[in-house]
Amino acid sequence: MRRPEVPLLEAILGGLWWIVGALALDSGSGTVVLAAGLAATGWFVLTLRRRHGSGTPLPPGGRARLVRTIVVTLVVIVGAGVGLGYLTWGELTVPVACVAVGLALFAVSAQLDERVLLAAGGALLVLGATGALFALDASGSGLYQGFVGLAAAVVVWAAGAVRAGLVAEARQRVGRR
Repeated sequence: MRRPEVPLLEAILGGLWWIVGALALDSGSGTVVLAAGLAATGWFVLTLRRRHGSGTPLPPGGRARLVRTIVVTLVVIVGAGVGLGYLTWGELTVPVACVAVGLALFAVSAQLDERVLLAAGGALLVLGATGALFALDASGSGLYQGFVGLAAAVVVWAAGAVRAGLVAEARQRVGRR
């Protein structure tokens, strides 16, 4: 099992998506869901750090490309949020952010040569489109934001578990019994 580059990428990204999803829920259940997601993120980060450390180094220029991809994605998300809010279509911000992150995962997938990130990016594109349809149909309800955020977190965490070898290890353990 090779050590992945940037092993904490999916853990942290999934945690951020979980926060977005939990903020859409009411304060009682949202707090519990948020705490559970933060605990899961903490466990995932600790597990990955213990198994892979900081990962293998990126090739020359790889870190700059990764940082550029992250910065461009953040600028697109903030710009979309401001622009959509100005146009009174603010409910589309979370689905558009999901699509932007999906597209960024395509670029990161090519850079890290990880096909599972390509699949996760595609799933986020579909999730963003579905969330946009819900947002346009929901007339003021913010539940689609919770759906998009929590589902995106699960998709990204699953991709991280596959990429880090946790799924393969779990399959081996189940096969031994």
